Amino acid sequence: MAERLRTILFDLDGTLVDTAPDLALALNLLREEMGLRPLPFAQIRPQVSHGGTALIRLGFDRQPGEAEFEPLRQRFLALYQQNLTTHTRLFPGMEQLLNRLEQSNICWGVVTNKPGWLTTPLMQQLQLEQRAGCIISGDTLPQSKPHPAPMLHACRQTGSTPAECIYIGDAQRDIEAGRAAGMKTLVALFGYIGEQDRPDQWGADGMINSPQEILTHIGLPSTTGKPVLNLS
Repeated sequence: MAERLRTILFDLDGTLVDTAPDLALALNLLREEMGLRPLPFAQIRPQVSHGGTALIRLGFDRQPGEAEFEPLRQRFLALYQQNLTTHTRLFPGMEQLLNRLEQSNICWGVVTNKPGWLTTPLMQQLQLEQRAGCIISGDTLPQSKPHPAPMLHACRQTGSTPAECIYIGDAQRDIEAGRAAGMKTLVALFGYIGEQDRPDQWGADGMINSPQEILTHIGLPSTTGKPVLNLS
């Protein structure tokens, strides 16, 4: 018998929220401060899910451990903190999806590797903090994705078992974390997936091109109610 769905968990950057424009803005502001020309957005976008370290590598060809790396990273984060929601919005169709989940008494939450000092104000500024059943940041626990501990912590906070959850993300570590925790997983193809990524090889239960496709995967009926997982 199929498990009843209680909770949908989202990665933050590149799945629930389109943060790439503001991360690109911060990186190019820093490049401007350093006397460099801006990088094209299309070059920055695929790196966003890999965090500030990847963006500093991209923007300045510096590696962790090099003398200039950490000051650049800290200045980048400061600029980003000042522009958390200048251009950042929910992905198209996500607001309608969240409304539908809430109408159907399905909890939703966030599990991200983004640190809490950025995650919390971002969720607050987008008026999502009070709606989310849980917000697990990259520093909530000693472990972060791909470790399953944050996923299991989200289960405890939402009163769900892993079998009653779906985790949706746009990076391989998202799928690895969800699978390790015993959850069904979906790849958000609309997220920050690079040309070298092979999401079809990550072992997810499905792949979606838009938030609306989540409804099909969870078998949400036309009227409100608790759907049955439909990820076969």
